[in-house]
Amino acid sequence: MQPTRRAFALAAALALGAVALPAFSQSGPIKLVVGAPPGGTTDTVARNIGASMSKRLKRSVIVENRPGAGGNIAADYVAKSAADGNTLLVSFNSFSINATLYKNLPFDPRKDFTPISMLASVPSVLVARKDFPASNMADFIKLAKANPGKYTMALGGIGSSLHMAGERMKMMAGLEIVNVPYKGTTPAVTDLLGGQVDMMFGSTLNVMPHVKSGALKALGVTSARPLESLPGVPPIGDTIKGFESNAWFALFGPANLPADTLATLNDAARKAVAAPEFRRLLEQESAQAVSSTPDELKKFVSEDIDRYAEVVKFTGATVE
Repeated sequence: MQPTRRAFALAAALALGAVALPAFSQSGPIKLVVGAPPGGTTDTVARNIGASMSKRLKRSVIVENRPGAGGNIAADYVAKSAADGNTLLVSFNSFSINATLYKNLPFDPRKDFTPISMLASVPSVLVARKDFPASNMADFIKLAKANPGKYTMALGGIGSSLHMAGERMKMMAGLEIVNVPYKGTTPAVTDLLGGQVDMMFGSTLNVMPHVKSGALKALGVTSARPLESLPGVPPIGDTIKGFESNAWFALFGPANLPADTLATLNDAARKAVAAPEFRRLLEQESAQAVSSTPDELKKFVSEDIDRYAEVVKFTGATVE
């Protein structure tokens, strides 16, 4: 084929759509993939963001739950999807944690995704059984240092952000506390209420009612500032300088999303985060609605992977 004829044929094919780059279509649903079961915080965030984005994009937005492997099943599915903006991932801290916790990830969290926007930041609380012999962080640290290995910490899940919050605290304060793993947050809270374990990090959603009833004792919050919902409970960082450990939720697409598609999705996500109904939902958990530019989220995730790598190395934990 002569060069002129070849160029004409290529132009005709592009015009007819026979050779097409991935496009953000205006029909069919957008899929938000969640690496957690229905009913959890990640699922709740995704469904509320999805409903709001649906109105703004005038497209159906559905949530598909693909739990398992600490969020890796969902992430891998999205990483291998077409880069057309129609299959997206709503993920959380495990996105950063798993980068070093798992020996063989089937994807690269830095290279195989397009960061779109941050969605929310959720603090947690260090709670202890109601008869624990310390009532503030300073006394707690003195007690734990004087009795290495005596006290126990419940873990709702190995490799979770709450597990890493506990390990970060122990690493920074030089504490030796025994981990007691559970298959989920609910049984961990149940045993803490019963006095079978001494303490745990829990999300505000899970432990706030028990703190307010007096069934559990709140020692400190993981946020940089005190929570209005827990007056008198200071940030752990006031005692352990530099400590902060919040759960986060963010929106990602496959790598190489077209620039116009990325701009459209970022705009819709940021407006969804700013919606009053989403902010009210998060306020119930003492959480904060947070949006970002794609570049801001990319920088945050890269730094977060490095932060968690240090903590994962400290724990010595690995998952095949």
